[in-house]
Amino acid sequence: MKKLMMPTIIFAFFLLAGCGNNEDSSSSSAKAGDPEKLYNQKCSVCHGSNLEGGGGPNLQAVGSELSKEDIEKIILEGKGNMPKGVLQGKDAEAVAEWLADKK
Repeated sequence: MKKLMMPTIIFAFFLLAGCGNNEDSSSSSAKAGDPEKLYNQKCSVCHGSNLEGGGGPNLQAVGSELSKEDIEKIILEGKGNMPKGVLQGKDAEAVAEWLADKK
């Protein structure tokens, strides 16, 4: 039982951290079009502050594996343990473009 408790707690933490809030991005401290700030606010908990991974995969060279469109689709629809809709609209597009440049 104890073996399952810690992974469950960690998963719940990452899931809740990725959920964000329902405020539109214009009222948050990261403005649309500032992908690095958006990433730090919404993604770095799982993917690391230096894109090194952790609870989520390493993204340091994600652009060499996935296109901007593929990355945006994952941001919008989720994949594996990543919840869908962590970022929406122009925010999702900006972060996808920024990550696609990581080769």
